[in-house]
Amino acid sequence: MLTFETINELTLKVTCRGSDTLIAKAGAFIAGESQHGKNYRFEKLLLGPQTGFAQAALGSLIRRATGENIPLMKVMFSGDSVTYYASYGRHVVIYHLEPGESISVESENLLAFTQDCDYTVRFIGVGILSQKGLATTFITGRGRDAYVAVLSDGNPIVISNVGTQNAISVDPDAVICWIGNGACDPQVKVDVNWKTFIGQTSGESYAFEWSPGQPVTVILQPSERSGGIRVGID
Repeated sequence: MLTFETINELTLKVTCRGSDTLIAKAGAFIAGESQHGKNYRFEKLLLGPQTGFAQAALGSLIRRATGENIPLMKVMFSGDSVTYYASYGRHVVIYHLEPGESISVESENLLAFTQDCDYTVRFIGVGILSQKGLATTFITGRGRDAYVAVLSDGNPIVISNVGTQNAISVDPDAVICWIGNGACDPQVKVDVNWKTFIGQTSGESYAFEWSPGQPVTVILQPSERSGGIRVGID
């Protein structure tokens, strides 16, 4: 069994009881401790974390085609241990998924997840091209120990309309992930007019929007990715 917790906001601490497997960003391991010698080892995932060669190979092709491809590794535990993971001093956010609950996350913001999670890549939009393409990494909770750790450039901001039924609008380049039952994908709103074509825009021409009847929790970072989103021509 694996459990996640954060250390000083910048490090993921993974505690293993017994034998288990963790999927993590390649190179994210920084330290570990275990009794009676080292009882964990690392193996790079050449294709992907999906079960079965054909599914993993297809997943690898989709990730490469959509820009959602990041190097992943398996951490295989054969006994009780504690290991630590981090990435360039970025803040770590942990989420415990309920069975059937899903998180859509930018691949560059994904740090680690447990084997009680199902992993895939999904397309989320038509006619819009972002720096990372038309897709998102999609992780669904399957068991009781479905943990996901994501990365944020700075202390994250959490916005949720669960219970309030508020409409939510966010800058796509600040979004880390969104969480809900099922896909709960946003609508992509584009505000393009004649000023766009002469370079006189507000800088806020694109947004991800969720309607009041679409319960979702959105996690954002207090910085924007470079590159942004541009209009695609179908």
